[in-house]
Amino acid sequence: MRQMDYDRLFVLVQSYFQDHLQRVRGASPHTIRAYGHAVRLFFLFLAERLRRPISKLGLDDIQVGHVLAFLDHLETTRHNAASSRNCRLIALRGLVEHLLRHDLSRAEAYHRILALSGKRTRSRPVTYLEPELARAVLARPDSATPSGAMHRALLLFLYNTGARVGEALAVKREDLQLSRPYQVHLLGKGRKERFCPLWSETVRALRQICLPEQGPQALIFRNSHGAPLTRDGVAYIVAKYATEAAQQYPALRRCRVTPHVLRHSCAVALLQAGVDVTVIRDYLGHASISTTSRYISTNLQMRRDVLERFWDKAGLRSHGTDRWRPTPKLLEFLSSL
Repeated sequence: MRQMDYDRLFVLVQSYFQDHLQRVRGASPHTIRAYGHAVRLFFLFLAERLRRPISKLGLDDIQVGHVLAFLDHLETTRHNAASSRNCRLIALRGLVEHLLRHDLSRAEAYHRILALSGKRTRSRPVTYLEPELARAVLARPDSATPSGAMHRALLLFLYNTGARVGEALAVKREDLQLSRPYQVHLLGKGRKERFCPLWSETVRALRQICLPEQGPQALIFRNSHGAPLTRDGVAYIVAKYATEAAQQYPALRRCRVTPHVLRHSCAVALLQAGVDVTVIRDYLGHASISTTSRYISTNLQMRRDVLERFWDKAGLRSHGTDRWRPTPKLLEFLSSL
């Protein structure tokens, strides 16, 4: 293979991320980072599979067989879930579509890759905290200390707004309106903008960490060294206070509390408060109402309430009857089975 073929692969990969994703699609930094990680894993795997340095990989090496082997490698060697496998396939398909637009001579090979479909995954119930447990976590930081004040403001902000981690970390001083009406301007997936109202308690916590000398472009959430918080930093803070709260509330030990669990908890609390699902969709920045509807099927209390209302409407509920209690003979019988 000629050096020109190696160089062309690099040029097309570079133009995909810098020109197509950023300038044409306007993809968020998080999407670009996730796609870049997936493509990087693929090229590392391909170089090892072909026993060649990455600098010697060319367009002829982008074959459906290698992609299938890579997907199998993700599940068997890296132990990725099917959902992670599917996300990385989507990233590769995006790159291959870009290659197809600029390299028609290998169209057949590219079309075979684009024909690959994602693996079916089992839909898992959404993990969330009931309001009592969420309040227990929010109450843990000591706002009398600088770091505790920052952590409390962060936890309140995540639960109040249901913001994604990337959205929260991108909030600048100019995005906050800490006078009435209290609100924050968020930039979500696909660069969709939305405004979220803020509780008075959240505003008080934010005022405590917003210093007068901060300019409008200053990021709000920072670590103890004054540097911007990272995703890992936010995950650590949430897990830390959830672990502390679990000492008093054992129910917290049954789930892994992450920043996204606070987002789910916000959505469920809004549903329980009777907020319309279309309003919650806009509040959370969901692209589709079907995404928001997951929370309805997850919340057991809402299901019970629906069933109770159905029974009342249908006239099936019995009134004035004594509650059934097992007799000792019945218990003896069951114990003997």
